[in-house]
Amino acid sequence: MFVLSSPSGAGKSALSRRLLEVEPALAMSVSVTTRTPRPGEVDGVHYHFIDRARFEAMAANGELLEWAPVFDHHYGTPRGPVEAALAGGRDVLFDIDWQGTQQLRESVGDDLVTVFVLPPSAAELERRLHTRAQDSDEVIRKRMSKAAGELSHWAEYDYVIVNDAFEAAFASLRAILAAERLKRERQTGLTDFVRGLIRDLEPAG
Repeated sequence: MFVLSSPSGAGKSALSRRLLEVEPALAMSVSVTTRTPRPGEVDGVHYHFIDRARFEAMAANGELLEWAPVFDHHYGTPRGPVEAALAGGRDVLFDIDWQGTQQLRESVGDDLVTVFVLPPSAAELERRLHTRAQDSDEVIRKRMSKAAGELSHWAEYDYVIVNDAFEAAFASLRAILAAERLKRERQTGLTDFVRGLIRDLEPAG
């Protein structure tokens, strides 16, 4: 499970999209949310858009790996699709905040890699929020105000990337994924493979 977190506007969604394009063994965890779709968002692709009653029922029934309120709405990670992807041998990418990351760590334990994406400056973060033209000035002010609190959790993550230049940040992200996949404990079948090598190298008789 590969988690990407950042304040809104720091670039985690763009990095996630690029990573999914080039990593066929990586599946995206599509969150559920009670907010309405933004322009261009597709139900089931960007989020599963559901009402508050359905969300609360999923949380109560243990159908969410993590969930949290964000800006008067609720977001959560459905358990079923994540477990199915992992059982099928795929890694799963999460685009969630620090609260969700903490809950996920509590529920799944060690098989989790976390990356925090930092903006190069506060001014650049605000510029990016205005450039994407998805939110009102009031919402952008709320996002900027909330960013300081989100940034205070950077030290809880395994890796930190400053997204100053997108291509460099993406290269770093992909390197992290490659390195984590190469960890001894994540290479399935490695024990039997090495045993076979040793057996074949030993003198006959």
